[in-house]
Amino acid sequence: ENANQPYDIKEVIAQIADEGSFFEIHEHYAENIVVGFARLAGRSIGIIANQPMSLAGVLDVNSSKKAARFVRFCDCFNIPMLVLEDVPGFLPGTDQEWNAIITNGAKLLYAFSEATVPRITVITRKAYGGAYDVMNSKHIGGDMNFAWPSAEIAVMGAKGASEIIFKKEIDSAEDPAAKLTEKEQEYAEKFANPYRAAARGF
Repeated sequence: ENANQPYDIKEVIAQIADEGSFFEIHEHYAENIVVGFARLAGRSIGIIANQPMSLAGVLDVNSSKKAARFVRFCDCFNIPMLVLEDVPGFLPGTDQEWNAIITNGAKLLYAFSEATVPRITVITRKAYGGAYDVMNSKHIGGDMNFAWPSAEIAVMGAKGASEIIFKKEIDSAEDPAAKLTEKEQEYAEKFANPYRAAARGF
C-alpha cells in the first residue's frame, strides 16, 4: 500500500453503511472532511470522516468548524457517531494561523470531549500528531478505537521523524540517502503502526 495514494472515503462509507442510506451534509463546504447520516443495521448514526481526496484529509479551520458543528448536532439528538480517521495533521500556514486554527481545532476537540453518545473510531490509514487526538481518540473519551493493520499512528510521518531523530547518524553516513531510507523503515516498523498504540491502550 502507498501511504500517499489518495482514495475516496465515500466509497468506504458506502461499504460500511446500509445500502443507499448515507446522506451527506454540507457536501461542498470543507470537502476535506465528510459528515452525514447513515444507517448501520437499521439504526441511525452520524459519520465523520477525513477525505484523502481533498487536501489529503488534513484538518483546517473550515473542516474543524464543520465537524464540530456536526458532532454537537449528533450529541443533541442522541445519535451515535462513527469516525473514519485518516488525518496527516493540521494544515500549516499563516493563513490558517490568522484564521484561528488553534481556536477552531479546539472546537472539534471540545465537541468530541463533551459528547455523551456512543463514539467509535476506525483509523483507516494515518493518525498523526495533535490531529489524531482531536479525531475522537481514546484520550478524549472515544468509546472504542479500531485500526486497520497497516495504519500509521505516530507523532509524524516516518520520513520526517527519521530526519530529526537520526540526523547525526544520517549526516555522518557514507550514503546519507540510503541511511535515511534504512532509518525510515526502522522507525515505521517500530513506531508507526497500530500495535504499539494498542499495547498502550490507545
